[in-house]
Amino acid sequence: MGRRWTPEQRARQAKAIRRWRPWENSTGPRTTAGKAVSASNASIHGLRSARSRFERRELNALFRECKKRLVF
Repeated sequence: MGRRWTPEQRARQAKAIRRWRPWENSTGPRTTAGKAVSASNASIHGLRSARSRFERRELNALFRECKKRLVF
């Protein structure tokens, strides 16, 4: 659960942010190499990729089929 801000806290934080202006220093990647790294941030491990999800479903289906055939 996230932080609960009172209206006074929210107003004070908004005023501080407007004073600090952090968006003026947020430039993002500038070089081609930096942009390439940034573009792949979400896919470092690939565990949530479509291919990985498909393979996991297929493997789980195979496990279920094997489990049905096992006799204990």
